[in-house]
Amino acid sequence: MKSFRCLYSLVAVIALAAPLFAAEESIPLKRVVLFNSGVGYFQRDGEVNGDATVELPFKADQINDLLKSLVLQDLGGGRIAPVTYPSRDPLSRTLKSFGVDIADNPTLGGLLNRLRGSKAVVTTAKDVEGMILGVEKQKKTVKDEVIEFEVLNIVTADGLRAIPLEQVQKIKLLDEKLDSELRKALETLASGLDKQRKPVTLSFTGKGKRAVRVGYILETPVWKTSYRLSLDPKQKPFMQGWAIVENTTDEDWKRVSLALVSGRPISFIQDLYQPLYSPRPVVVPELYSSLRPPVYEGEMDAKDKAMAERGEADDMKKAEELAQNREESKSARRSAQPPSALAPGSGGRWNAPAEVPPQLALGGAGVAAMAEAAKAGELFQYSIEQPVSIERQKSAMIPIVNQEVEAEKVSIYNERVQPKFPLNGLRLKNTTNLHLMQGPITVFDGGVYAGDARIEDLQPKEERLISYAMDLAVEVEPQHKGGTSEMTSVKIVKGALIATHKYLREKNYNVKNRADEKRVVLVEHPFDSSWKLVSPDKAHERTQTVYRFRLEVEPTKTVSVSVKEEQVTSQHLALVNYDVDTILYYVRSKVISAKAKEALEKVVAMKMKLNDLSRRRAEAQQEINNIAVEQSRIRENMARLDRNAELYARYVKKFDQQETQIESLREQIKKLQEDESKQRKELEEYLANLQVE
Repeated sequence: MKSFRCLYSLVAVIALAAPLFAAEESIPLKRVVLFNSGVGYFQRDGEVNGDATVELPFKADQINDLLKSLVLQDLGGGRIAPVTYPSRDPLSRTLKSFGVDIADNPTLGGLLNRLRGSKAVVTTAKDVEGMILGVEKQKKTVKDEVIEFEVLNIVTADGLRAIPLEQVQKIKLLDEKLDSELRKALETLASGLDKQRKPVTLSFTGKGKRAVRVGYILETPVWKTSYRLSLDPKQKPFMQGWAIVENTTDEDWKRVSLALVSGRPISFIQDLYQPLYSPRPVVVPELYSSLRPPVYEGEMDAKDKAMAERGEADDMKKAEELAQNREESKSARRSAQPPSALAPGSGGRWNAPAEVPPQLALGGAGVAAMAEAAKAGELFQYSIEQPVSIERQKSAMIPIVNQEVEAEKVSIYNERVQPKFPLNGLRLKNTTNLHLMQGPITVFDGGVYAGDARIEDLQPKEERLISYAMDLAVEVEPQHKGGTSEMTSVKIVKGALIATHKYLREKNYNVKNRADEKRVVLVEHPFDSSWKLVSPDKAHERTQTVYRFRLEVEPTKTVSVSVKEEQVTSQHLALVNYDVDTILYYVRSKVISAKAKEALEKVVAMKMKLNDLSRRRAEAQQEINNIAVEQSRIRENMARLDRNAELYARYVKKFDQQETQIESLREQIKKLQEDESKQRKELEEYLANLQVE
């Protein structure tokens, strides 16, 4: 058994030591485009000669993206042959495909049982040649202890031999095909140990040397941005932006053309690497089978064709716009460089200023933006002008913005953020001609660190507020004034009373400036689309969630703004269902018109008449019920009296009178029901046609 395990280890070592990624040609990496959606485009450009194969190593978890996106080009008239890669069929399934199944990691005895009938040479003290019959378990007693051991039964020329496995030193299979299958299974098992890297073989067929190109998408870290913003009262604000790029691949990026794309392209992972097996139907004789409905693909209609033709024209137009945007970006970036930091004839290189400024200054500090900006379809792209080199598993910061911007200092107050003090902030306008991707901004004011801010994606010419510190020199006192409610109108439409109410609410903001300079304060007040702004007439600006009111507050002064809002609501009442008292409430309203009041008064009169009929009918019914109770008492008394008694005769007479009275009441109830039904119908018809403003 020991020798067998050594054989297994030897085969595994041989398999692992074999060169996995030997390649006849190489195609170097030339271009990398990183998207902030977590993927990157990698492009390789090189030359091949004649019929050539190229092996590229990839991580196993990258194969799905590769199979989804791989693009191959033979630019010299050659042809692309099939791309091959190791199958990801489950290892157990692959192992079961060999003549000797070792998928379940069998013991030596179990393996020999699977080799029954095979010819082999078994080495113990001497060699024994024969056919494997099988392995059985036997027991023996050693020092009062029962020990179980396995015995190999083998049929030799001299007869049947039983050899304990513990005595076996070596087993050699004489069937070369079976021995080869066992070794291949072991090699497959050994190759499965390397789960990190898989070779993908690209094949090109053709003649002579020619250029080829390989492109594919892989998962990459999201590239990020961070900014520095320098404020100086004597100069325009200066912004510096850096892109943070990470090379997490297993390959060095050597002088690659790097582009960074800002946008959110849809990207997903689909398992194309794992082999899929579909359950197959059982075929029955044609006589008993039934047809299944086929599925056909539809033809592209005229509308779709027209859209496709327009798409080709749009692509040409976008290509022209892309080239134009690149030229404009170059011009804008050159003009944005501080003139004092560029020496005449320097060719655009930064020179050290003659005097070192006493405070931190971003302009003219030896940093130049390396990115050329342009639109890429619906996305925005930073193309790094110089080739970039980043070693594997390392990161880099690349300057992409280095120029002046427009900004106004403001104090931003929001009661939900800080109930007492506003925040120091800026109204930042993107005058860089670049799409500024979201990221942190470190603010320096007068050469001193002032705080950190965050910015969302900012398009060229777009403005955005940022805040970076608390403004303790300004105090804001919010005062809630409560609210009022009043009815503004009453009208009737087809039996429904519509009452309109107006609600008013008011809130004051008192802003006191304790600083020595004027402050521009932006007061943010919650925006609710169901409320209308009454005062001030108009907010300085409105977002999806807040109004902003601009206040200029002189030193040591206090300025107030009163925000008034109104809300108008309508209440619908079906008059047929409401009682008289509710309707009279609206009759007494000061805002009701004379016609509406008159109509409601008529409705009240009709409802009162209907209520009177209903009341009288109920009273008659109650009287019948009372007589029925009295008759029940009389019947009980009469049952105990002699029929010739005087009292019995009185009961009979009274009973007769009550029956006459019941008949009269029932006639009365019937009449009242008819009148009530008539009155209700009259009311409903009146309301159905009633429409009064």
